[in-house]
Amino acid sequence: MPIRVIVAEDSLLVRAGLRSLLSGRPEVELVAVCADLGEVLAAVAEHDPDVVLTDIRMPPTMTDEGIRLAARLRRERPSTGVVVLSQYDDPEFALALLADGSPGRAYLLKERMSDPRELVGAIVAVAAGGSVVDAKVVEALVRGHADRSPLAGLTVREQEVLARMATGKDNRAIAAGMFLTVRAVEKHINSIFAKLGLGEEPEVHKRVKAVLLHLAG
Repeated sequence: MPIRVIVAEDSLLVRAGLRSLLSGRPEVELVAVCADLGEVLAAVAEHDPDVVLTDIRMPPTMTDEGIRLAARLRRERPSTGVVVLSQYDDPEFALALLADGSPGRAYLLKERMSDPRELVGAIVAVAAGGSVVDAKVVEALVRGHADRSPLAGLTVREQEVLARMATGKDNRAIAAGMFLTVRAVEKHINSIFAKLGLGEEPEVHKRVKAVLLHLAG
């Protein structure tokens, strides 16, 4: 069964390009194309899509509608995936998207529209509960930390914990999967944060940044 997709994009040309790109793909079924936040919310209620493919900035405010849409869907329709397409490689947008968890979320630059396989691959991954972050965004985040490999100092066990964090697991689930206590997992995660230089930020942002750094590898 194809993945039911709604496109939300205020640019007429980009909407047309996405419609053309996705219409011929057997993996997806394009059920609606919207131009603003109000339209996409109405379309979601009507069509119950598997994935929403959205721009970051749309009417009415042209600020962060796509990010706010993703957060709302996480609360109200947690099974609906979101792929954000952006022209900005600023990691802060990706961090905002993933602040409430990475499963079912993707952040891609609009230049990826030139490769249908990459865009459709992200849609497929998100529909299955996975996450995708554009390599250029991850590179920008890594550059912001140091001229060293930020993961080089992690132990094998810490790398394993980080890999499980990247799948969206919480501490309890990580502990169960690794046959550790929750307290032991917390110690490993605190060590990961310290080694990656993530000491002065809220817990959720530290987890997301650690995951992004892991995906960079």
